[in-house]
Amino acid sequence: MEQIREQIKTTIKDLYGLDVAPDITPSPENIDADYSSNIALKLAKDLHKAPMEIANEIAHKISAKVSAPGFLNFTLPDEYLTAQIKNLGTNFRGNISSDEYSGKTVICEFSDPNPFKVLHVGHLYTSIIGDSISRLFEYSGAKVIRANFGGDVGLHVAKTLYILEQKSPADFTIEDIAKCYVEGTAAYEDSEGAHARITELNKKIYQINSENFHDSKLAELYWKGRELSYDYFKDFYARIGVKFDKFYPESTVADLGLKKVKEELEKGVYEMSDGAVIFNGEKYGLHTRVFINKEGVPTYETKDVGLIFTKWQDYHFYKSVVITGSEQLDYMKVVLKSVEQYAPELVEKTSHLTHGLVKLPGNVKMSSRKGNFLKAIDVLNMVREELQNEYNSTDDTVALAATKYAFLKYKMGGHIIFDPKESVKMTGNSGPYLLYSAVRAKRILANCKNNTEKKDYTYNNYEKNLAKKILEYKDTLKEAVAEMAPHKVASYLYELAQEFSRFYEHCPVAGSEREAERATLTKVYLNTMTHGLNILGINIPEEM
Repeated sequence: MEQIREQIKTTIKDLYGLDVAPDITPSPENIDADYSSNIALKLAKDLHKAPMEIANEIAHKISAKVSAPGFLNFTLPDEYLTAQIKNLGTNFRGNISSDEYSGKTVICEFSDPNPFKVLHVGHLYTSIIGDSISRLFEYSGAKVIRANFGGDVGLHVAKTLYILEQKSPADFTIEDIAKCYVEGTAAYEDSEGAHARITELNKKIYQINSENFHDSKLAELYWKGRELSYDYFKDFYARIGVKFDKFYPESTVADLGLKKVKEELEKGVYEMSDGAVIFNGEKYGLHTRVFINKEGVPTYETKDVGLIFTKWQDYHFYKSVVITGSEQLDYMKVVLKSVEQYAPELVEKTSHLTHGLVKLPGNVKMSSRKGNFLKAIDVLNMVREELQNEYNSTDDTVALAATKYAFLKYKMGGHIIFDPKESVKMTGNSGPYLLYSAVRAKRILANCKNNTEKKDYTYNNYEKNLAKKILEYKDTLKEAVAEMAPHKVASYLYELAQEFSRFYEHCPVAGSEREAERATLTKVYLNTMTHGLNILGINIPEEM
């Protein structure tokens, strides 16, 4: 499709002096062609000509047919398809590079769990989608830094330590910590004495690294809880196959954030209000937020300011992508708008992407503050259990593929309903279905004997449709990278697997007269499927 697009673009430039990017789509079934473009209809108003007249003028310069009310239709010769398929099979990665990101540093920040809390399903979702977006940038030629920002200081830590210091347990687990956070939150809201002590602890936490800090009991609880949290995080990430290049605890960026906010307070970007430092977002159609509270403690906002500048100091990135839940949308707008007043170039390089909530069938609302949330590990175990119940399989590769694909097939932004039973089905739009299709291709190739290809080869409809679908991968990747949209890859792979299924049903490969040609198609199909699944963070097992 890229060559057709360039042909049309060049012809329109020559004929009308216009620089346009024509859309190319597969032709409808009632049109005897492979691809069509509606560019003539789009140009009619500007050129003051009938679409059919424009289409005929363009078609006169290139190999195209015209159909009413002004479509350009293209048919790909079999020899062209054969050459393109062979080229894709031998030069796969060379066909998907992107000049925009090639050699550039892109930092992707995602997952962002807080120590002293248990990972919930939202962390699983953002970890999976953040890793996939990172892979898209990597395959476009970028140098990707996967970053993880976590709140190792803050009110949630103070609430947890308030309960821990009362219990003084000799040994505690991450589950104990999670329970303490729930108890501490309730105490903070219900008891004036607890509220005061937690407020005091919140100030102390920021001083733990100071030479003048002498509360050894509090420090011991803090460091033990933090270490336990990070070990727990790393074990979980290893299980889902996600690696991070850089962990940014909030305590490491808070001082720089404080420095920046105080500097800009003197310049009028931030304001004093009732003893606190705020950013008046109402001036920009946003809401106002506190950046330094009355006790002089930096809030999440100031720590995010510090993170932006720390990431820039560390990597001088070409692009910074921050992925969070949709509940952080308005919050980040205020943070970025404040930084825009004194470092607009960093905000321009930053993209904030959000995803919705993950819900189970039944639409139950969950909250980590109340302790009734769905843990990330629970989701993985539920999928594994469904896989065992349905197929008597405990293959973690398949279970993880089912989980990841169930999230990634949706366009990021809205809420999703995660159904473990649906996720493991071997038919329909699921991860296991794609894996089974790929494993089937492996089996076919294992039975082929590498017969000599024919010089003059004519595709039948099933072969041609599969070849055309394979060649759409390059355009799909470009769109997915440009829009940071893994769901486009997922949707494409499902359509590709369906096309291969039709090919498999009607076109015998091993032992057929067309074994060599069909084996080539099957091999490139498998390469494409493997590559696409890899972008989704999914591995193909040897057998299913």
